[in-house]
Amino acid sequence: MDRFVLADEPGRGGTGEPGQVVDWESAPRFVADAMLGRLARWLRILGYDTLYDPRSHDDELVRTARAEGRILLTRDTGLVSRRGVRSLLVSHDHVDAQLRQVSAELGLQAPNPFSRCPVCNERLEAVPRSWAWGYVPPYTFCTQQEFRLCPGCNRFYWRGTHWERMCSTIGKEARTGE
Repeated sequence: MDRFVLADEPGRGGTGEPGQVVDWESAPRFVADAMLGRLARWLRILGYDTLYDPRSHDDELVRTARAEGRILLTRDTGLVSRRGVRSLLVSHDHVDAQLRQVSAELGLQAPNPFSRCPVCNERLEAVPRSWAWGYVPPYTFCTQQEFRLCPGCNRFYWRGTHWERMCSTIGKEARTGE
Protein backbone atom coordinates (compact mmCIF):
# COMPACT_ATOMS: atom_id res chain seq x y z
CA MET A 1 0.00 0.00 0.00
CA ASP A 2 1.33 3.46 -0.88
CA ARG A 3 1.80 5.80 2.09
CA PHE A 4 2.91 9.37 2.58
CA VAL A 5 3.44 11.85 5.38
CA LEU A 6 0.93 14.64 5.83
CA ALA A 7 1.74 17.59 8.09
CA ASP A 8 -0.93 19.48 10.00
CA GLU A 9 -0.48 23.17 10.64
CA PRO A 10 -3.33 25.37 11.92
CA GLY A 11 -5.00 27.18 9.04
CA ARG A 12 -3.03 25.25 6.42
CA GLY A 13 -5.58 22.56 5.59
CA GLY A 14 -3.72 19.57 7.05
CA THR A 15 -5.71 16.64 8.37
CA GLY A 16 -3.36 14.72 10.67
CA GLU A 17 -0.81 15.17 13.40
CA PRO A 18 2.65 16.46 12.47
CA GLY A 19 4.58 13.71 10.73
CA GLN A 20 1.66 11.26 10.89
CA VAL A 21 1.79 8.51 8.27
CA VAL A 22 -1.44 8.36 6.29
CA ASP A 23 -2.64 5.70 3.85
CA TRP A 24 -2.84 6.71 0.18
CA GLU A 25 -6.58 6.03 0.18
CA SER A 26 -6.97 8.78 2.76
CA ALA A 27 -4.76 11.19 0.81
CA PRO A 28 -6.01 14.75 0.75
CA ARG A 29 -8.50 15.60 -1.93
CA PHE A 30 -8.72 19.06 -3.38
CA VAL A 31 -11.05 21.49 -5.08
CA ALA A 32 -9.35 24.36 -6.90
CA ASP A 33 -10.82 27.74 -7.79
CA ALA A 34 -10.90 29.21 -11.29
CA MET A 35 -7.48 30.85 -10.94
CA LEU A 36 -5.68 27.55 -10.31
CA GLY A 37 -6.36 25.41 -13.38
CA ARG A 38 -2.72 24.60 -14.10
CA LEU A 39 -2.10 23.71 -10.46
CA ALA A 40 -5.15 21.40 -10.51
CA ARG A 41 -3.77 19.65 -13.59
CA TRP A 42 -0.37 19.09 -11.94
CA LEU A 43 -1.95 17.79 -8.73
CA ARG A 44 -3.85 15.28 -10.87
CA ILE A 45 -0.60 14.30 -12.61
CA LEU A 46 0.86 13.67 -9.14
CA GLY A 47 -2.12 11.39 -8.44
CA TYR A 48 -4.25 13.61 -6.22
CA ASP A 49 -8.02 13.73 -6.63
CA THR A 50 -8.49 17.38 -7.61
CA LEU A 51 -11.77 18.90 -8.75
CA TYR A 52 -11.59 21.92 -11.03
CA ASP A 53 -14.30 23.69 -12.96
CA PRO A 54 -13.55 27.28 -13.95
CA ARG A 55 -17.30 27.99 -14.07
CA SER A 56 -17.84 27.13 -10.38
CA HIS A 57 -18.89 30.02 -8.17
CA ASP A 58 -17.41 30.62 -4.72
CA ASP A 59 -20.42 29.23 -2.83
CA GLU A 60 -20.35 26.08 -4.94
CA LEU A 61 -16.63 25.57 -4.24
CA VAL A 62 -17.20 25.95 -0.50
CA ARG A 63 -20.20 23.57 -0.52
CA THR A 64 -18.19 20.95 -2.44
CA ALA A 65 -15.19 21.26 -0.12
CA ARG A 66 -17.39 20.89 2.98
CA ALA A 67 -19.58 18.08 1.65
CA GLU A 68 -16.71 15.97 0.29
CA GLY A 69 -14.05 16.78 2.87
CA ARG A 70 -11.80 18.43 0.29
CA ILE A 71 -9.19 21.11 0.82
CA LEU A 72 -10.09 24.30 -1.04
CA LEU A 73 -7.13 25.73 -2.95
CA THR A 74 -7.67 29.37 -3.81
CA ARG A 75 -6.04 32.70 -4.57
CA ASP A 76 -9.07 34.51 -3.13
CA THR A 77 -8.56 35.83 0.42
CA GLY A 78 -12.33 36.00 0.88
CA LEU A 79 -12.70 32.27 0.27
CA VAL A 80 -9.95 31.40 2.75
CA SER A 81 -11.79 33.29 5.49
CA ARG A 82 -14.99 31.21 5.11
CA ARG A 83 -15.84 29.20 8.22
CA GLY A 84 -16.10 25.44 8.24
CA VAL A 85 -13.94 24.77 5.20
CA ARG A 86 -10.33 23.63 5.09
CA SER A 87 -8.50 25.89 2.70
CA LEU A 88 -5.10 27.03 1.57
CA LEU A 89 -4.36 30.47 0.17
CA VAL A 90 -2.03 29.96 -2.79
CA SER A 91 0.18 33.03 -2.86
CA HIS A 92 2.22 32.49 -6.02
CA ASP A 93 1.39 33.35 -9.64
CA HIS A 94 3.40 30.63 -11.40
CA VAL A 95 2.42 26.98 -11.32
CA ASP A 96 5.87 25.70 -10.32
CA ALA A 97 5.91 27.96 -7.24
CA GLN A 98 2.27 27.07 -6.49
CA LEU A 99 3.09 23.38 -6.58
CA ARG A 100 6.09 23.89 -4.29
CA GLN A 101 3.94 25.89 -1.85
CA VAL A 102 1.12 23.34 -1.70
CA SER A 103 3.59 20.46 -1.39
CA ALA A 104 5.56 22.17 1.37
CA GLU A 105 2.61 23.44 3.38
CA LEU A 106 0.62 20.19 3.21
CA GLY A 107 3.60 17.82 3.30
CA LEU A 108 2.62 16.23 -0.02
CA GLN A 109 4.64 13.73 -1.97
CA ALA A 110 3.86 11.96 -5.23
CA PRO A 111 2.93 8.44 -4.09
CA ASN A 112 0.97 7.54 -7.21
CA PRO A 113 1.89 9.80 -10.14
CA PHE A 114 0.27 9.38 -13.56
CA SER A 115 -2.72 7.53 -12.09
CA ARG A 116 -5.35 10.21 -12.86
CA CYS A 117 -6.45 11.92 -16.02
CA PRO A 118 -5.04 15.46 -15.97
CA VAL A 119 -8.07 16.64 -17.97
CA CYS A 120 -11.08 15.18 -16.12
CA ASN A 121 -9.62 13.71 -12.88
CA GLU A 122 -10.80 10.10 -13.42
CA ARG A 123 -8.49 7.24 -12.46
CA LEU A 124 -6.64 5.87 -15.48
CA GLU A 125 -7.00 2.19 -16.37
CA ALA A 126 -4.35 -0.02 -17.96
CA VAL A 127 -5.77 -1.42 -21.20
CA PRO A 128 -4.59 -3.95 -23.77
CA ARG A 129 -2.36 -2.43 -26.41
CA SER A 130 -4.80 -3.43 -29.14
CA TRP A 131 -7.39 -0.98 -27.75
CA ALA A 132 -5.15 1.94 -28.72
CA TRP A 133 -5.05 0.99 -32.43
CA GLY A 134 -6.62 3.80 -34.45
CA TYR A 135 -6.81 6.13 -31.45
CA VAL A 136 -3.14 7.02 -31.12
CA PRO A 137 -0.69 8.06 -33.85
CA PRO A 138 0.70 5.07 -35.82
CA TYR A 139 4.28 5.74 -34.71
CA THR A 140 3.14 5.79 -31.07
CA PHE A 141 1.29 2.53 -31.48
CA CYS A 142 4.38 0.91 -33.02
CA THR A 143 6.82 2.16 -30.39
CA GLN A 144 4.78 1.85 -27.18
CA GLN A 145 3.76 -1.33 -25.42
CA GLU A 146 1.65 0.06 -22.56
CA PHE A 147 -1.35 2.34 -22.72
CA ARG A 148 -3.73 3.76 -20.16
CA LEU A 149 -7.26 4.91 -20.89
CA CYS A 150 -9.37 7.46 -19.10
CA PRO A 151 -12.87 6.01 -18.69
CA GLY A 152 -14.27 9.52 -18.25
CA CYS A 153 -13.08 11.27 -21.39
CA ASN A 154 -11.70 8.33 -23.42
CA ARG A 155 -8.21 9.78 -23.80
CA PHE A 156 -5.25 7.45 -24.16
CA TYR A 157 -2.00 8.01 -22.29
CA TRP A 158 1.46 6.48 -22.83
CA ARG A 159 5.06 7.07 -21.80
CA GLY A 160 6.30 9.37 -24.55
CA THR A 161 8.70 12.28 -24.44
CA HIS A 162 6.05 14.36 -22.65
CA TRP A 163 6.07 11.74 -19.88
CA GLU A 164 9.84 12.10 -19.50
CA ARG A 165 9.50 15.89 -19.20
CA MET A 166 6.77 15.51 -16.58
CA CYS A 167 8.93 13.07 -14.60
CA SER A 168 11.72 15.62 -14.70
CA THR A 169 9.38 18.33 -13.41
CA ILE A 170 8.03 16.06 -10.66
CA GLY A 171 11.57 15.18 -9.61
CA LYS A 172 12.61 18.83 -9.62
CA GLU A 173 9.58 19.83 -7.53
CA ALA A 174 10.25 17.00 -5.07
CA ARG A 175 13.86 18.12 -4.62
CA THR A 176 12.98 21.81 -4.17
CA GLY A 177 10.01 21.06 -1.90
CA GLU A 178 12.10 19.22 0.70
